Amino acid sequence: MEMEKLVALCKRRGYLFQSSEIYGGLNGFWDYGPLGVELKRNVKEAWWRDMVSGHDDLSVLPGAPAAYEMTGLDCTIIMHPQVWKCSGHYDLFHDYMVDCRQTRKRYRHDQVRGRWAQCKEQRVFVTTMVEASLEEEESQRRAMKFFKLRNKDLDALSWDGGFQVLTEIDDFSQVLAPDATELDTLTEPREFNLMFKTYVGALSGEEGAAFLRPETAQGIFVNFKNVVDSSRVKVPFGIAQIGKSFRNEITPRNFTFRSREFEQMEIEFFCHPNASADWYTYWRDRRMQWYQALGLAGERLQLREHDADELSHYSTGTADIEYAFPFLPSGEYGELEGIAHRGDFDLRSHMEGKLDESSDPLTVQLDEHGKPKYRGSGKDLTYRDEVSNERFTPHVIEPSAGADRATLAFLCEAYTEDAAPDDKGKMQTRTVLSLHPRLAPIKAAVFPLVKKDGMPEIAKDIYRALKKKFNVFYDEKGAVGRRYRRQDEAGTPFCITVDGDTLTDQTVTLRDRDTLEQTRIKIDEVVSQIEQRVQA
Repeated sequence: MEMEKLVALCKRRGYLFQSSEIYGGLNGFWDYGPLGVELKRNVKEAWWRDMVSGHDDLSVLPGAPAAYEMTGLDCTIIMHPQVWKCSGHYDLFHDYMVDCRQTRKRYRHDQVRGRWAQCKEQRVFVTTMVEASLEEEESQRRAMKFFKLRNKDLDALSWDGGFQVLTEIDDFSQVLAPDATELDTLTEPREFNLMFKTYVGALSGEEGAAFLRPETAQGIFVNFKNVVDSSRVKVPFGIAQIGKSFRNEITPRNFTFRSREFEQMEIEFFCHPNASADWYTYWRDRRMQWYQALGLAGERLQLREHDADELSHYSTGTADIEYAFPFLPSGEYGELEGIAHRGDFDLRSHMEGKLDESSDPLTVQLDEHGKPKYRGSGKDLTYRDEVSNERFTPHVIEPSAGADRATLAFLCEAYTEDAAPDDKGKMQTRTVLSLHPRLAPIKAAVFPLVKKDGMPEIAKDIYRALKKKFNVFYDEKGAVGRRYRRQDEAGTPFCITVDGDTLTDQTVTLRDRDTLEQTRIKIDEVVSQIEQRVQA
């Protein structure tokens, strides 16, 4: 699948638009259109239903070490600045960037790719910032322009090795930056903090400085005690949150895959330290199964355990659920979700950073000046088991998913082109979004075959009956074949057509988007049939 086709469809059918498009757009920000907002909402609702509201608190689910509870939160985007100091984001949350002195453009160090070009006695590392499918063509065009070669001189150009990331290049003196025409224009890499800074209240100085949250997780950690005390949940339990996060990406790219404003679906699962390894395995496997059940099956989806040198210092295990997006080089995968065993790092960080062994419950440790010795809140975020009376700091398993990346992956997987007969029986190329019915923005479309003989009236009654439960669409314009194709492209799984037979036997045609199978069903069975098929 060519990414350009999907991007074009997303705009044509109202899935995604460039933010502020009439003013030239704003890089790294995207607006969801009428169909896109429904798709993304369905992704989030499926996640919330399957992970939180539909969870059986009383039973041991397959693969789970024990029964557990689930609850939710909705925390603020702006939090106390000390939250980000304690979490490590203020000091450590950065990427490396390089600047081009010629073009004044800035790039993320690990996103610039290129390959070595040789012409006569000169060897140059030609870089690009285009999609993987266009890299070879673009690098050849840039190399020929740099060496002042014509098409007839193509044999004078040779390539040494495949594409590499700029991080693998030690000497920038022979690097041709992505938009430059001269060599040696890149600066040395330097740190760039990814948090968006803002100001709270009337003060505009550092006294009122704050940050837009770069993740939703910290709101859960700082509310751990509030949730335990107010809802009486017992370890093991999970707290889920869906919400906006913001990262000032140096070079946002690849459609909605890397944006500056995005939405996360995160769970912080609190468990006893002795059982945390088993809970990590459970959540890793369960989250993988969720994507597979909604249509991301096959070799384009993979579960990858991190190597030891990839793990954070506090983590004993992390796995990524990854998808082979079409804009990535062949054989490469992009992260959809990370499942991390975070130990007790987060709760300890927000307490004081170190337990006072002489006191129980935890108290603030003071220095010689009577001030808190550590940067945390000083609050007791430990947990006491009411049965055993054991007090401990729970370990945390964190399944952290991107709602926008999941939505994009479902779109990429669903996009297909096949052949189907038109109204005259001729085979034509058909563009289809084969979205899972639970995710499809429109569940069913209702058509009267013609706009007469009472067919529109019956079709509208069916539409209104379905509308009480689903997002459905009514269409009476154009040939029925064209109406089918419009709905196929929009991802609608079922179409219901009222025709001449409906007037005599009270049946309608139910058409399946994926199989093209058409069956006759009774009008009074339409709602129940769609309900069953959507949940299948």
